[in-house]
Parts: sequence; C-alpha cells; structure tokens
Amino acid sequence: MEMKTLKKESRSLGRYKFSVAVTIVGILLLGNGPSESLATNSASAFVQNVIYSNKIVIFSKSYCPYSLRAKRIFTELHEEPFVVELDLRDDGYQIQNVLLDLVGRRTVPQVFVNGKHIGGSDDLKTTVQNGHVQNLLSRS
Repeated sequence: MEMKTLKKESRSLGRYKFSVAVTIVGILLLGNGPSESLATNSASAFVQNVIYSNKIVIFSKSYCPYSLRAKRIFTELHEEPFVVELDLRDDGYQIQNVLLDLVGRRTVPQVFVNGKHIGGSDDLKTTVQNGHVQNLLSRS
C-alpha cells in the first residue's frame, strides 16, 4: 500500500515539475515578444520619419555597387540624399523588414523622392532618364 502512495506522489511531483517548466518557458517566450514588437514599431517609425522628413532618401548598404550607383546618380544631379546605411546599423535587418512591408522589397537600394517610392538602382536610372525624378525634385 505504501508503494502505491509513493508512486502516486512521484507522478504528481513529476506533473507539477513539468507544469512549472512549461509555465517558465511560456513566460520567457512571452516576455521577449513585446520587445521585438517595440523594436519593429521603432524601426517602422524611423523609416516613416526618414522618408517624410527628407527630400531624397536612399536605404543602402555601404558595400553594395547598386547603392553606390544610386548615390552617384544624385551626385550627378547635384542633389544630396539622406542615406541610411543598413549594414552599419544595429536595426538594419528590422528596417529591411519594414521596407518589405512598405514597398514589397527588402533589397537595396530603395530610393524615395519627396515621400514617393522610386525603387532600386535600375528604377532610379530609368526615372532620371525620362525626367520623372527631376519633376519630383522640382516640386519641393
């Protein structure tokens, strides 16, 4: 009879330990959720602020040849873009995810003129050749 009681107590203790472990893991996982959400909101707010507070914005990576070409195009137009070098920022990956949500791309460069998304380097080159970028710039 004592052996049955010990086995029942042992099973109860095992279930209790398992329940506590599951609760702790749940708390740890949920505890990290809001900070990631806040980081995403922070990155989103940053992207929106940059786009609408600057005449020209390039989301770039310092080593990317396409980003370098986009910067050079604006230099030739005698314009100075606000450049966000994603590879030099701790939140660069989050910013790229925000860009994916915003414009459907997370590649660089991503160019904005007066709040309007132009696209990447090839898109920029085309819109400069057809005069669209210059029209956008003249509106500011």
